[in-house]
This record gives sequence, structure tokens and C-alpha cells, in this order.
Amino acid sequence: PAKLMKVTELDFQFMLECQERDIATILVEECGMSIHQALDVLYGSETYKLLQNPKTGLYFQSPRYVYSYLQEEIANGKIA
Repeated sequence: PAKLMKVTELDFQFMLECQERDIATILVEECGMSIHQALDVLYGSETYKLLQNPKTGLYFQSPRYVYSYLQEEIANGKIA
């Protein structure tokens, strides 16, 4: 099993906020959403629930990698 990196709660929150910013930016730039729409889509997704759980390790992945999960949700109609 993969060993999880130990990060403080403050570091985790910072990394989560960076992910939020970067993924919302991708949605705005590539999908033509407003920032409010992009954040609604992100915050309403299963991907975001996974991102908020430090045990998944998603916070430590590239925003593009995390975005690929979100794209799947959008493509499969799981997000409005």
C-alpha cells in the first residue's frame, strides 16, 4: 500500500484551496463558465468530496489529474 505523506491541517487546507482555484480556472477557461458556475460545479461534485478527504491523496495530485475526474462526472451527467 502507498504511504501517505504527513501534512499539517494548515498545509492541507492551503493545498485544497490551490486545487479549488486551479480547477475553477480550468472550468472558466475551457468550458466558458462564470467563476460562480465553476465553483458550483466543483463544490457539488463527488470529485470535490474526494478532494476534501486527505486519505485519498487527491489534494497532492496535479489539478489536471483531479479535473479529469470532474470531467467524467460532467460527461456522465452526474453534475448539472
